[in-house]
Amino acid sequence: MLIVGIGGTTRPGSTSELAVATALAAAQRKGADTRHFGGTYLASLPHYTPENPARTAAQHELVETVRHADGLIIATPGYHGGISALVKNALDLLEDLRTDTSPYFTGRAVGCIVTAAGWQACGTTLTSLRSVVHAMRGWPTPLGVTLNTAATPPFGRDGACTGPAADRLTGLANQVLSFATCHASGPRDPATAPTA
Repeated sequence: MLIVGIGGTTRPGSTSELAVATALAAAQRKGADTRHFGGTYLASLPHYTPENPARTAAQHELVETVRHADGLIIATPGYHGGISALVKNALDLLEDLRTDTSPYFTGRAVGCIVTAAGWQACGTTLTSLRSVVHAMRGWPTPLGVTLNTAATPPFGRDGACTGPAADRLTGLANQVLSFATCHASGPRDPATAPTA
């Protein structure tokens, strides 16, 4: 079981990067393999240009890793009520999955995490991120985690997450894994999935 995390900012140890790492650690404790594309990696990606099919090694690596993922966890800071450019650029690059037998996020659960300095930005950005996941044919988990950094900081100086935030991030990871486990025995391609 491979769970891929995408999230972070240009600031090392950002809240969104730590949130993804915490959720991925919870998935690892349940036996999953994980891979995290954090802020430094995302910042190294060139702007997505659909008219130019050439890709860097880093772009290829992200696309190929997501192609083989059983589930994803995506975290973004809420910038002016929306997804950060860094995260959106990575998601736009995954347009390269459009011609796969199971395009984009087909058949995969996606845990959505938003960090922002205020509840309004948390809410609007979570709605935006879930809309992107829907557009990419993924299944946003019922639990979406929002972390208001203007309230009690969810992470200590050592980067550890405790209390309610840790419980919510673990719950999100468990939902991604639960869906991935249930779906692993079935086809990802909706054209071959059984109908009711």
